[in-house]
This record gives sequence, C-alpha cells and structure tokens, in this order.
Amino acid sequence: MNKLGLTTEEAGKALSEHGNNALTQPPRETFWDKLWENFKDPIIRILILALLVNVVFVYMGHGDWIETMGIFLAIILATFVSTYSEYSNENAFQKLQEEASRIRCKVWRDGEPVELHIDDIVVGDAVILEAGDKVPVDGILLDGDVKLDQAALNGESKEAHKLIAPPAFEWGDGTIDFLDEHKLFRGSVVVEGQGIMQAVKIGDNSIYGQLTQELKDDERDSPLKLKLKGLAHQISQFGYAGGVLIALAVMLHKAWLYGDFGAYFANTPLLLSDLVQAVILGIIIIVMAVPEGLPLMIAIVSSLNMKKMLRDNVLVRKLVGIETAGSLNLLFTDKTGTITKGKLEVVRFITGDRQEYPAFDVLPAKLKAFTYQNVVLNTSAAVSDGAMVGGNMTERALSNYVGSYRMEEVLHRDKFIPFNSANKYSWAAVSGNGERYCLAKGAPEKLILQTSHYWDAEGNRRPLTPEMKKTLDDRMLELAADAIRMLALCTYESDIEGDALPADGLTLVGVLGIRDEVRPEAVEAIAEVQDAGVQIVMITGDRRETAVAIARDAGLLQRPNELVWTSAELAEMSDEQVKLELHKLRVVARALPMDKSRLVRLAQEMNLVVGMTGDGVNDSPALKKADVGFAMGSGTEVAKEAGDIVILDDNFLSIKQAILYGRTIYNSICKFIVFQLTINFSAVAINFIAPFIGIEKPLTITQILWINLVMDTLAALAFGGEPALEKYLREKPKDRSAPIVSKKMLSTITMGGVYMTFIAILFYKSSYVDHLFRNAPDHIYTYTGFFCTYIFMAVANGFNVRVSGLNLLEHIDKNKGFLNVMALIVAIQVLLTYVGGRILRTTPLNLHEWSVVILFGLSMIVVDLLRKGICQMLEKK
Repeated sequence: MNKLGLTTEEAGKALSEHGNNALTQPPRETFWDKLWENFKDPIIRILILALLVNVVFVYMGHGDWIETMGIFLAIILATFVSTYSEYSNENAFQKLQEEASRIRCKVWRDGEPVELHIDDIVVGDAVILEAGDKVPVDGILLDGDVKLDQAALNGESKEAHKLIAPPAFEWGDGTIDFLDEHKLFRGSVVVEGQGIMQAVKIGDNSIYGQLTQELKDDERDSPLKLKLKGLAHQISQFGYAGGVLIALAVMLHKAWLYGDFGAYFANTPLLLSDLVQAVILGIIIIVMAVPEGLPLMIAIVSSLNMKKMLRDNVLVRKLVGIETAGSLNLLFTDKTGTITKGKLEVVRFITGDRQEYPAFDVLPAKLKAFTYQNVVLNTSAAVSDGAMVGGNMTERALSNYVGSYRMEEVLHRDKFIPFNSANKYSWAAVSGNGERYCLAKGAPEKLILQTSHYWDAEGNRRPLTPEMKKTLDDRMLELAADAIRMLALCTYESDIEGDALPADGLTLVGVLGIRDEVRPEAVEAIAEVQDAGVQIVMITGDRRETAVAIARDAGLLQRPNELVWTSAELAEMSDEQVKLELHKLRVVARALPMDKSRLVRLAQEMNLVVGMTGDGVNDSPALKKADVGFAMGSGTEVAKEAGDIVILDDNFLSIKQAILYGRTIYNSICKFIVFQLTINFSAVAINFIAPFIGIEKPLTITQILWINLVMDTLAALAFGGEPALEKYLREKPKDRSAPIVSKKMLSTITMGGVYMTFIAILFYKSSYVDHLFRNAPDHIYTYTGFFCTYIFMAVANGFNVRVSGLNLLEHIDKNKGFLNVMALIVAIQVLLTYVGGRILRTTPLNLHEWSVVILFGLSMIVVDLLRKGICQMLEKK
C-alpha cells in the first residue's frame, strides 16, 4: 500500500476483516435502572418488608392504613428524590458518542481525497492530518511532519514531535509508548504541521477505545452504603428481637392478669384476640425500630448540598459521589490543569550578563523590542495586527508574555525557516527603517554555542565570554531543576545564505524561562486536604525531575522518606511491594494509563477509600474504578463520563470543598441517626418493660405512629440543612468498614434512650409525678402529660445531637430551618392535646401541667450536657 491509501475494494475487505472505527458505547443506566438500584438500599428493603406486613394486617382488619401510607410515602419519596437528582444531572454528560459521531475526517480512497465519518475509517486507510485536527485512529506517520498535543492521553503538556516511519517499521507487541516518534494515537490533537498517517489500530482496539471500554467495570459499594448495610442488619435484629419479646411479654401479662394460666390458654376466643393485639404491637415495634426517615434524609441532605456545591463550581453527577468524597483516605491527582494552570507561562528573562527580569513590562527598551519581534515575526503561527492566532503551547505562552505591546516601527519578514528537530531553532530575516537583520529562537544549548555577543540593558552589543556562558549555563541548570524550560532569543546582524544559522556571530537577546506554573490556590487546598488526613499522590506523564519540582512547589513533597516512582519502577514492583510502600508515595512520573488503574485497584484492596482526579482520556478508567472520580470541567467528555463529580473551574480548591461537603453529609446523617435511634430505642424499651411493671399501654399504637412517622420526616428536613463547617476537615477519615454507629454515638443513644425510658416509668409508677397533674379516673391528664413530655424530650434531644459541644445554639444561624421544624413539631403536639381525643389518648392541659411537661422535657438537655461534660473531662485525661 502506498501513501495514497486504499481502493474501495481494499477498504471493503478491511472492513469485513477488522471492522470499522466505531467505539462500543459504555452501558447506559435508564431512569428505571437507577430507580431499581435505589430500591436495593438495605434500609429501603426493611421498609418494604414492614410495608408488606402492614398491608396484610390492614387487609385482615387489624392494621392502620395511615401507618401503611406513611411507610409507602417514605419509600417513594426517598427513592424518587435520589433517582431524579442523579438521572437529571447525568443526562448532561451522555455526549461522548454523539460528539464522536459528528467528527469527519479526510482520507485517500482510490487515489483521491474524500471526507468520511470517523466511524467509517478502516485498517490501512491513509488519513490526512492538518493543524487543529483530532487524530481519529492509532497509526504511523507515512508522510509529513507534525507536532501533537497528547495531554488527553498521557497528561504531558509538551508537544510530541512525530516523524515519518521507516518502510520496515512495525507496530510492535502492544506496548504503549506515547513518546514513540513514529506512532500517533487517537484522541491527540495536531498543533503544528501536516501529514498523512496509516490507520493501524481502530475502534475498540485503539488505546482510546481500550480506555473507554474500561468504563464498563462494576462499581463497588460506597463507604456509606456499606455502613448502612451493617446498620440495617443491626436494626433488623434489634427490631425483630424486640417485636417478638414484646409480643411474648404482652401475652404473659394478659395471662397473669387473667389469674389462671391454664384457663386463659383454654379460652380460645380471648386467646386469639389478645394474640392478634400482641402481634400487631410487635409489628409496630419492629416498624418503630426502623428509621424510615433515613433514606429520605440522605436524599434531602445530598440534594441540598448538591445545590450548595454548584455555587462552589462543583457539579455532582451521582449523589453517592458527595458522601464518598467525605470518606477519602487517598487521592490520586493529575498535574496539568489541576495542580498547575495547564498552560505554559514565561516566568523570567535572563540576559547574557545574568540580569533577571520577572516580566516583559520591565525589560529595557532594546531587549523589549527584539523580544517582541522574535515572538511575532519568528513564528509559524498566524499573526494579525501584532497578535498571534493559533500556534502551539510555547508560541501562545510567548504571545501572552508580550501581551498588548506593539512597536511603532513596521518590519517585514523577508524569509522564515521554521523549527525542526535537527537544528532545534527557527529564524527569520526581517527588514525595515533602513535596517536588515535576522531573528533566531530555539534551544539554548544550541544557540548559545553560536553566540559571540549579547545585548546589555542599555542596548549595547558586548562580548559574551566563555566564563559568562558557563555562569549562564549553571543558572539554567538550576532553573531546569524547578521544571522551567528554556528558550533562547538571538539576533544576527548580517544576511544568511542557505537555511542554517552561522556557527558563530549571533548576539544573545536573552533566555526565556517557561513553565506550567502551580496554581497558588492549589497549594493552599493541598495543605488543607492533607491536614484532613487524605494522602495525595500526583500522577503525571512528565519526566521525574519536572514532576519532583512541581510536587515540591505544590507542597506534596516535604519529608525525606516520601517516595517518587516512575512508571518503569512501578512496573518492576510486585503488588505486595506496592502495597507495603504506598503510604509513603507522593509522585508517579512518566505514568501510563494502566498505572493509574493499578494503583486504584491496589489501594482499594487495602480497604482504602480512593479518589481520582483527571481530565483526559487516559484518566477515564481510573476515574471510573475509583470510589469517587473528580473530572475536570475543561477535560474530555470521556473523563466527565467516567467521573462522579465534575470540577467546573479545574481548581483543586473545589476538590477540598467536595471533601468538606461529603463530611458534612456524613456528620448530618450521623446526627439524624443518633436523634432517631434514641427515640426508637426508648420506645422499644418502654413497651418491652411496661407489661412487667403493670403498665397496660404506655404509648398507644396511634401515638407510636405519630412519633415514628412525623418525627422521622420532619427531623430529616431539620438535619438536612446542617452547614458545612471547616472543623470537619480536621477530623480523621472514617474507616471504610467501620460501623456508622460509633462507640460515642452508641453511648449517646443509650444514655438518651435509658433516660427517656426512666421518665416514662416515673410518669406511670410515681404517685408524686401523678399528683402534679389533675386527678381523673383514667389518669388521662398524666398520660397526656407523658405523651407531650416524650415529644418535648425528643425535640430537646435534637438540640443535643446537633452539636458536639456545650453551646446548643452553635451555628444555628446557618440552619434556621432546624428551629422552624422543631417549633412546628412542638406546635403540632400542643394542637394534638386539643384535637387528639380518644384517637391519640389526649386531653387539654392547664398552665401548671404544661410547665411540668416543659421542665421534664428540658431535663433531657441537662442530662446530655452532664454527659458531654464528663466525656470531655475523660478525653482530656
């Protein structure tokens, strides 16, 4: 085959043998798929079971349809809120294949250039490439000379120069080498030159295709989902055991009251009636033990924080990504565009006599003029009115360096020799205002050898001695250690014959130091994320020296024992060796896409919660595989497709915010769990103890329904609005497999539950408390007082669990909805004493009785403050 490509017949044969260039689309989840997945939530499953039991009892005439409808609504709201939020956000990112299908390419067919769909390219096609084109396949260069931006594939900002492959060149055994000067890879962009490439690997067989197919990997459970599974199992055991024991206790109590166990069990009608009532109470207790507001609360708190995060330039595709971000132990991040600005900048100007200038504006007049001329006249990019249009990254950096500066004198470019890899420089002959000279720009190691003089600050041409060249070379070596690339600017005062500069006689204008600068805000954010206990590892395609310099400036490398690996070193290490040293790793240089996926896999095998940032196609498999993937807003659609969260401003500071919001959500969920389980624990305990101490119905079924249903739902709204506090970043990351209910939470739940149970016993068994209320044959005032006290204690406990300290109103101005919800619960409870009647076993209370209720309710705060004070004293000791 020659460079003019295939015939139609050859293309047809290649199509039948190797297929076309279309990529297999990653599987898409429909709305119903997502909804079904959310129904698999462990807490939702328990609720569904409780719903089915309630439906059976309603059908038999013994259940309560209000409770049944409440559970049904809790399930529907919780699943639909989270499903809709995920689905509506994710739809915005389903553009990868649509974008690809719009791309058209020029290829040679039957000796003529024709335009084809990118999907219609076949193996062997000769594809025509021009500046600005995306490379559509993996292949080799047949003709021409091109420079490619491969950052989307290997994360390296430096352009890759590609040369014509020799006739006997073979693709090889599949080893990926983006630096191979003859191989071109799909997804890279032609920034300079033109050429013809032969398609070798197409579609899913290309590196780009292999990376997109890795997006199909199954996702593992998020840390919160894993913890909730454990909680659901514990709640199930507690609820089922409590329900059975309470049913048995009720039956034994009934038999004891009957006076004759044998006669009682022989009285079938009475026995069946009491058994049904006992079973119903047992079922109610089981339902009571399940915090059905928890799924709704998680959906609410995630959705509310998702809106807040959007204001901080963080767009959440999957709600699970927010809470997972809060549990991160290890964050793998790319360099270009995340830690660095993602664009080259001129950071200094060095003259032949070692004078250094930080900016173009402060250059002496003569040096400023020669620098400007070298930028706008000695370039292969288009220049309009002194401004550059297009150009590669270095050319654009130079254009930004000179900014809006313009010379009054008009010069004409008479000749231009572009940069080539052999000479490592470009030069242009210019004339105007009676002058004629040449401008040269290129690698200092080449041009400085050819200089004999330099321009000083006053515009005088002075000799450049060997000692001065040595001093200048030493300074450039120092700057190279800081990841600064050098570019020399020279002039030549005579005409040049041929295409090469003379071996001597050039005059040095200066050496430009060019660098992809570290974002100042990224340094601060990295420090804060590290202080939050998250290990950060920078993965880059840059060489080791450059990577180390950037990592040091960003604050990633601070201690002697911290490790820097290259891809080659990593490949030589076994999985066990990597795991052993992973905690000390800070930088991986010359990284390949497979290195990222391997590191994520090994970290997850160590039970770590792993995050990955990225913007290129090369990052997509690791973004998908990680527990939470942070895709950059300016990155490729493939990366966004793979990520859970999109950082719209490409700023590492926004990643810190995502971690903060994740921890806020986790803390809000924990607060709600403590609040809810305290109520559930006490309700189960009260109903379990009651039959043994002669209490018939400490809480009626309808009262339990009110406590369970309304308190669950309203409390979810109250705790869902908790603010993101910087102190959460100072907490250690939560262990992935640790239970969500910590020892501290368990002690709070137990203490609060026991105290509420104790108050219930006081109300029902203490004559002193009974005398604080008006006398009535059925003790209705005392019973109403306890019901209201129980609700008020629950409300007071809401303030207790909101904060870990003694100031219960801390940051309350940032969650005023909490006050509104708690006030609403109190108002409804007061109203129920007037309208509840026989249904809720309530009656209106007088002012004295309300004061007793309020005092007992507020005692919950006093008890918990004492608990907190004792705990703080023990922690200090």
